[in-house]
Amino acid sequence: MVLLGTLANVAAIIVGALAGKVLSGIPEGIKKTVMHGLGLAVIILGLKMSFESKNYLLMIISLVIGTILGELIQIEDRLNQVGKWLEKKLGGKEGGIANGFVTATLVYCVGAMAVLGSLDSGLRGNHEVLYTKSLLDGFSAVIFASTLGIGVLFSAIPVLLYQGSIALLATQINQFAGEDLISAMLVELTGVGGLLIIAIGINVLGLLKIRVANMLPSLFIAAFGVPVVTWLTKLLGS
Repeated sequence: MVLLGTLANVAAIIVGALAGKVLSGIPEGIKKTVMHGLGLAVIILGLKMSFESKNYLLMIISLVIGTILGELIQIEDRLNQVGKWLEKKLGGKEGGIANGFVTATLVYCVGAMAVLGSLDSGLRGNHEVLYTKSLLDGFSAVIFASTLGIGVLFSAIPVLLYQGSIALLATQINQFAGEDLISAMLVELTGVGGLLIIAIGINVLGLLKIRVANMLPSLFIAAFGVPVVTWLTKLLGS
């Protein structure tokens, strides 16, 4: 089943968020320190991923073009609107549900594991990456929900739509691209994803407020920029 890994991920987030809500009585000092620890771990993961890029010029171009597109579309504002709509429906305090929803959505959707795992599910029917991601997301959901509130639970919805769509589309990729090209695209996507994850870590630590959601198109620019660069290189070399 193509969506098995994604469904396991969604279930882990829901269970973790509910557990975190039950454990909301954790002392604020512990929550704050644990969140700082998660922020540092996220930054280290992002650094490791970003160093995998083989074409830093493409990484920079992808980030610039993707961010401009994201700002024009106003992705982050739209995510916040969804969070605020949930607040009105559930009667949560202002900013509470939206903050948890947006933060968790970004953490769970931006990154190599979400994309690579979904592609692996679609291309090979292998769900190991998403099963591993499910464990990580489930544990982090406990912390996020106990700190940021029940909005974290609703991040399971975009995770289902995002990862599920990638997995389903991946079943058709082999018809258009070879294995080498797909591998190269994943490398550059991982590199740009690492930069976005670093930005998420900075947000979690409260050092800056980076509009990471508006940078999401950079992932697709990086991936589809690889065949363009390959074509230009062959054209100029001939």
